[in-house]
Amino acid sequence: MNAHAAVRRNHSHGKRELARTSSIRLAAPEDGVLDEMLGRAGDVIATGIATEILRIVFRHRRLRQTTGGCAANPCPTCLAPHLESVKRFVLAGEPVHFVLPAFPVKSPSRRKTIGPLPDLAEELALSFLQSVCDEVAHVHRPGAKITICSDGRVFSDIVGVTEEAVTRYGAEIASIVATLGGCSLDFFNLEDLFEAEDFEAMRVHLVEHYAEPIEVIRERTRTEDPHRALFCGILRFLVEDRTGQAPGKTRSRLQKDSKSDAYQMIQRSNAWSRLIADHFPDAVRLSIHPQEAHSEKIGIRLCQTSDAWLTPWHSAVLKSQERFRLVHREEAEALGARLVYRSGHPSHYELAA
Repeated sequence: MNAHAAVRRNHSHGKRELARTSSIRLAAPEDGVLDEMLGRAGDVIATGIATEILRIVFRHRRLRQTTGGCAANPCPTCLAPHLESVKRFVLAGEPVHFVLPAFPVKSPSRRKTIGPLPDLAEELALSFLQSVCDEVAHVHRPGAKITICSDGRVFSDIVGVTEEAVTRYGAEIASIVATLGGCSLDFFNLEDLFEAEDFEAMRVHLVEHYAEPIEVIRERTRTEDPHRALFCGILRFLVEDRTGQAPGKTRSRLQKDSKSDAYQMIQRSNAWSRLIADHFPDAVRLSIHPQEAHSEKIGIRLCQTSDAWLTPWHSAVLKSQERFRLVHREEAEALGARLVYRSGHPSHYELAA
């Protein structure tokens, strides 16, 4: 199927454009001229549809700078890194493919999370991702699909969780997606690339084949604001996770001890990104971290939260006045919220009306 025909099949305004341009055949019978005109018309239509798709996703952007013109109204420079990739899917009449490194494992800190398994926080986030794909289908009939590239194996030894915890968490995430009934979310994991379940060997392979030297990351963190912000965000996660789990250590001592692990997490995260790019070279890259407005990654907010860095696996859900937001477990309990169980498992917190 040629590009114009693919767009015409999926979009009624494409049909109208074809009807208008097809009348040219009487005046300009040369096939080459007609094909060129039809190709240009199809390209214009596909560009418009791709722009609409990106604006749907951008409504949920997670940005480092939350004020200013680009935050409220994405400019052409915001769209530029992603537009051609999205347009290729539109022209091919295929679902727009996004990849999202996310849903690794629950934080081991029970100051932040209810337990080791997914709860309402993950349910809301996965439901949201499916809803974005459904919304894309309103402007591009094939819709979108999101491959969740779980990085639990990539970091498990650094964050202090067992391989069994990663396995159980991943199985529950897949179960939630199946229960949602949507067909737009699928999964990719480090172990998908290996036959033997030697997780340490997998991490060694990842670093040897895809990682930069730690010294390069340190220098970039020192000299570039976005990389410094990422380092500070990851360091904060590590310190929060470890607070209360190392008796006798002050926060400043924990922060000092966690710096090398923060650099190592960034090293592996970047390596994981390169591996994903190798396996999904045409996909559009999403991120759970706040991004610059004109970044090659689209930061995406999975749930409502007042903290731009908070994720479902580092928090619990607080329901208040029929609204849901992510908070640390200790914050919900300090407010006097009640822990709600569903099917015998802890789900979320609720504040009385």
